[in-house]
Parts: sequence; C-alpha cells; structure tokens
Amino acid sequence: MGTIHLFRKSQRTIASKLTQEFSLVAADRRSWKILLFGAINLICTGFLLMWCSSTNSIALTAYTYLTIFNLFSLITCLISYWVMMKKPSPAYSFGFERFEVLAVFASTVLAQLGALFILKESTERFLEQPEIHTGRLLVGTFVALFFNLFTMLSIRNKPFAYVSEAASTSWLQEHVADLSRSLCGIIPGLSSIFLPRMNPFVLIDLAGAFALCITYMLIEINNYFAVDTASAIAIALMTFGTMYPMSVYSGKVLLQTTPPHVIGQLDKLLREVSTLDGVLEVRNEHFWTLGFGTLAGSVHVRIRRDANEQMVLAHVTNRLYTLVSTLTVQIFKDDWIRPTLTSGPIANNMLNLSDHHIIPMPPLKATDNLNPVTSTPAKPSSPPPEFSFNTPGKNMNPVILLNTQTRPYGLGLNHGSVPYSNVFNQGLGIPGMGATQGFRTGFTNVPSRYGTSTRGQPQP
Repeated sequence: MGTIHLFRKSQRTIASKLTQEFSLVAADRRSWKILLFGAINLICTGFLLMWCSSTNSIALTAYTYLTIFNLFSLITCLISYWVMMKKPSPAYSFGFERFEVLAVFASTVLAQLGALFILKESTERFLEQPEIHTGRLLVGTFVALFFNLFTMLSIRNKPFAYVSEAASTSWLQEHVADLSRSLCGIIPGLSSIFLPRMNPFVLIDLAGAFALCITYMLIEINNYFAVDTASAIAIALMTFGTMYPMSVYSGKVLLQTTPPHVIGQLDKLLREVSTLDGVLEVRNEHFWTLGFGTLAGSVHVRIRRDANEQMVLAHVTNRLYTLVSTLTVQIFKDDWIRPTLTSGPIANNMLNLSDHHIIPMPPLKATDNLNPVTSTPAKPSSPPPEFSFNTPGKNMNPVILLNTQTRPYGLGLNHGSVPYSNVFNQGLGIPGMGATQGFRTGFTNVPSRYGTSTRGQPQP
C-alpha cells in the first residue's frame, strides 16, 4: 500500500504527450518555416502520385519517393530543434540527442525499402511492359526537381548535413568525382562546385531528373516503353547506394561504437593521461558517439595511495575534455593486497608427496604412557618433559623416507655401525628392548629376531 493521492492527475495518453511536444516546437519561430515547407511537400507529393497513376510510369514513381524522403528530412529537422530545446532528465541523463540519430536512421532505411519495392515492381514489368503516357511525365519531373532543390537549399538540415559529410562516399559520388576532376582540369572555376564531392541529395535529384528526361525523349521518339523500367531501376539503385552509407554511419552511432577517425587521437590522450603524476593505470575506457558531433566516454583511473584525488581528476578531465565533451572519470586509489598467514592445518593437496613414503608411528599402548626419564605416568594434556630427548610417542612426527631407497633392509632399521652424530638424535635406549648397545632404534614393538655381534653385523 502506497500513499493515497486524492487529487492525482490522470495518466496522459501518447497523443496528448505528442501534442504537448509539438506545441513546444511550434512556439519557436524557426520551426514555422519548416512547417510551411512540410505542408507544401504534402500537396506536391499528392499531385505527383496522381500523375504517376495517370502516366503509368514507374520511373516517375521512383522519383516521387525522393520527395517523400524529403518530407522525412523535414521531420528530422523539427526533431533537431526539439532536441535543442529539451534539457537532460533523470530518465535521459545524456540528453535527447540520440533521437535525431534515430530519425536519420529511420529515414534512410525507409528510403532503401522504397528502392527495394521499386526494384521488385520493375522486375515484374520486364515480363509484361505496359504502355507509358508521356503527357505529364516531364511536368512531374521538373516539379519534383524544383521543389526538392528549393527545400534543400532553403532549409539547413543539421543532422543530414553532418551525416552526408561524415559518412563514406557512395558509388555515385565516386564516379561523379572522377568526372569532375577531368572537367575541372579543363574549367578550373568549377572546382568549388563539384569538388571535393557533391552533396549526395542534390546529386541524386539531378541524376534522377536526367534519367527521366532521357526516358521521355526515347518514348516520344521510338515508343520504347522498356526504358521507363530501366530508368526506374537506375533511380532505385542510386537511391539505395546513396542512403546505405548514411544508414551504416547512423547505425554505428546507435550501437555506441567508437568513431574510427578519433581512435588515434583518443589513444594519444590516454597515453598522456597515463604519464600524469600519481596515475598508475588507466583501464575500462569506453568512448562512443552520443549524437552527431558529440562524443561521450567513461574511464577508470588507478592512482597512488599518497596522490591527491581532486588534483588527478582535474588533470585527467582537462586532457580528455578537448575531445570528449561528456566524460565520466572514476578515481580509486591503489589497494595493496597483503597475504595473511593462517594457523590452521595444511591441506593434504598442498604438498606433493609423490616422492616420499610416510611410515606412521605405531599406536601407543598403556605402557607407553610412562615417561622414559622419570618413569611416572604423564598426564594426557601435559606437554612433554624438558629433557625427554625426543622419545617416540604421541608427540613424534611420522618418519618420511625418500623413494631413492628402493628396497630398505628390514623395517627401516639402519644396519651397520651407527654414526656418532646420529647417536643423540635417536634418543637413549632402554635395556632389553632389542638394542644391546644402549640406543633405541625408534621401533620398540618390533620383535628381536636377530642378534647383534660385537662388531654390529647382523647374525642369523
């Protein structure tokens, strides 16, 4: 159960939200011009579609789709104005710049879908070519060309202008650029118009109008109706080839990829940041294009324990802000990891005992609880006496023998003379326990089957 709001406003519908945002855009005087051109575009598109039906020309239909694309570009321009008016919100912390990227991507993809539809219809017309009426074919061509050029040159469409310059060139632009270099070699004054590369939208409008003019002349002279279908295929291919690089560029922006032309500059700035005083490491860096011409990024910087966090943050931001306008820097100090010693038992898998044999000591009997020095019973919990000489018992470690002794004699007993240095390491012996020289062997429960000569050699 939450808080009860007595006079809570009802949830607004999508239509009411769109109306509110449209009124916000319409309040700006700059958008009036775009709205006027949009209304004229709708009227012009309606007339062109009627003329396409009366002339039965699919080439004019393909050229009319460019006018419809022009309407989408006007809507994108309105969205660009709306983005500039809106401020970042908690839901959209980076702002609304990606909306215009999405508008450009949607417009170019719809134009390519229209081109594919024209290709499909043109393939069907090759099987059965209908008759083309040229009464309004040339009029519709010039009306569409004039309106498209006038709209593009009158309104500065910021998103499409940026994409047309940043995206890779289309095959139509490359071929026209080759012809322009040859033409500018003869007439140098045309270099400012045709070089380095023409506007792709102006170029496709002129190329489409040129194809329709050739279609009109061939139909009027020879009644060659198949040229209309060929012109429609040519216009569709030019449309697809022009829009495809823009779709790829805007799609990469939506996928938050790093622009290829700034990778070298970013690497240089990151190397400079890594050499700053107090900086130990720069990692988890990620840079992406937030909008057209806006680069965002985030980076983690590890610094020394004695470094000033605010000073390092200021220097890192100052270096990267020249290229990255929206930047998030996380500073964290170096954390030394000191291993701690555990007093617990060592696991069996921590030691590689493949080269050793462990011979456990025999269990203690009731008679072994006697202290070998004092002959008094020892308490189970009391430590061993001070002068016990490491007598075998519960406090003695197992005997570890190396694998080098492939066949030990007997049960681990050392035969022959005992070195002097090992006498005191083996402890004092107890008479009658199987050792005649007064020293214990460490195996008190082994039966004495063999005697010992005076020289220490075993005898049967």
